Amino acid sequence: LLAAAGPARGRLRLLFAGRRSRAGVREAVTGVRAAVADAAERGLPPLFAQVSADLLREPGSPAAAWVDFELRSAEYYSLLAELSGSGPDRDAAEGFLPSGMAGRVRGLRLDDARLRVSLRGYQSFGARFALVQKRVILGDEMGLGKTVQAIAALAHLAAHGETHFLVVCPASVLINWTREVRARSTLRAVPVHGPERREAFAEWRESGGVALTTFDALHALPDAAESGVRPGMLVVDEAHYVKNPETRRSRAVSGWSGRTDRVLFLTGTPMENRVEEFRSLVRQLRPELVPAVGAGHGAAGSRAFRRAVAPAYLRRNQRDVLAELPAVVQVDEWEEFGEGDLLAYREAVAAGHFMRMRRAAYARPETSAKLNRLRELVAEAAGNGLKVVVFSYFREVLDTVRGALGDGVYGPLSGSVAAARRQELVDAFAAADGHAVLLSQIQAGGVGLNMQAASVVILCEPQIKPTTEHQAVARVHRMGQIRTVRVHRLLAADSIDQRMLDIVARKERLFDAYARRSDVAETTPDAVDVSEGELARRIVEEEQRRLGAPTGG
Repeated sequence: LLAAAGPARGRLRLLFAGRRSRAGVREAVTGVRAAVADAAERGLPPLFAQVSADLLREPGSPAAAWVDFELRSAEYYSLLAELSGSGPDRDAAEGFLPSGMAGRVRGLRLDDARLRVSLRGYQSFGARFALVQKRVILGDEMGLGKTVQAIAALAHLAAHGETHFLVVCPASVLINWTREVRARSTLRAVPVHGPERREAFAEWRESGGVALTTFDALHALPDAAESGVRPGMLVVDEAHYVKNPETRRSRAVSGWSGRTDRVLFLTGTPMENRVEEFRSLVRQLRPELVPAVGAGHGAAGSRAFRRAVAPAYLRRNQRDVLAELPAVVQVDEWEEFGEGDLLAYREAVAAGHFMRMRRAAYARPETSAKLNRLRELVAEAAGNGLKVVVFSYFREVLDTVRGALGDGVYGPLSGSVAAARRQELVDAFAAADGHAVLLSQIQAGGVGLNMQAASVVILCEPQIKPTTEHQAVARVHRMGQIRTVRVHRLLAADSIDQRMLDIVARKERLFDAYARRSDVAETTPDAVDVSEGELARRIVEEEQRRLGAPTGG
């Protein structure tokens, strides 16, 4: 185009060009202008400026390159998959949507100016699906990052002028949502929960941001009409909580969804196994689709079901996008102490009893926040037919977990169980058809047993020695494991858990700097571990000071 438009640079050259040539020149000039306008619309000028600056930099050192890879591994893996042609099947990664709909979703340019995280290809597609289709259910299998896709959609809308967003979730994941919004985006997170929830709600209504509240708190707040706020998007996590339209929580959510143009329901349970549940959720989002979804669609298989419900439902399984996933996905599940848990914890702190402090979160099973979250994780794994291994340092905690989960649980494996019997339990767990749960003390499960039938690991509490956790997870994630392993670590905010993580993380960073990528990591595991006595003393004293308990106990 530039060559053809060349004569337009001077009047004399254009004058001596023939009539036909002048028409071609004008056409080329129009083409150049259109190309420049398109480039400006797509934001290419600042990108080219950035590239120019990057090209003038000195080459990075190998160490700097490795650090960059660790910080942005998702971008590297996505780019490598794209260049090598080894990425996941596009139809599968796009949830087998009809080609026309998938094309419209791909055509939206996701604005990531307010994001602090790199999205994998299928995650970007999920966020764009929510934006294009407006009122949808995102039903990705557990471990694929539904939360981050929702945050990406919110960030896009914020970049385009929306100011208010509302997230409704179970109390067990409220802290995680708050942390994720702050860590993954520049959006302002406003927890609307607890005794000061009305004040927090009024502050959100006035100043905007992402209001994060629970199902139980939502109905106690001003409703959508009363508040006068029209959120840019409503996100409902664990959406199966509102499947029954007669419940108070469902009516509260429905009131907001009726006044919000964009609504995103998140659920990790496969809807094709729960067609009636799906119809109930779709009735709140897209009632016109309900007559088209019959009970026979689920029986016809997942692809047939997804084609029938494509305008309002997107689900990808791990096997669909496995090429883009790391081998192990680790998630810290932060919980707030329940009233009974907190009382038990304060008593243990006052007594200066380190081990009681570690297991206090399970001292009152009927109100235990950790136990409640563990049940939710196991239920989601059951919905997906996944096997789960639950590790704890304490036999007493495992007994509590067993009581909470009921029948059909294997174990617990412990030091008092003979080695041959332990292997029998592991074999029976592996042979079980579909979902199963195995309980194990982390010391007993960390050595000599292979548990690769599982793909979900739940750690009931952080461990004093990082190598204890690493070895236990390695029992699951090893040769023969064909699925991504998802590791959930249950943690209580403002407690011994947080103090332990802070101290151990500092030790691990020092170790990483010197030994992580050498034989030392294999030959001297104690290099990364900490002195149990010293750690216990420091944490007990810190917590006694923080809670105003008498020291020296």
